[in-house]
Amino acid sequence: MTGNNVSHSMNKTKRKFKPNLQVKKFYIPEEDKWVTLKISASGIRNIDKLGISVAIKKAKEKGYYTA
Repeated sequence: MTGNNVSHSMNKTKRKFKPNLQVKKFYIPEEDKWVTLKISASGIRNIDKLGISVAIKKAKEKGYYTA
């Protein structure tokens, strides 16, 4: 996503918004293994809310996760 940096004098220069990606390990008790995911901060909050098993199931349905 792109946008503008706006200075105090209202000069505008182009900038890019990048996702807040983190590398995080999650334990999946059903499979008794650890998985390492490169995931956004909002994705980590989503996994905390839903649980890793439900989040992976939804990701597989949408085609984001293959393992």
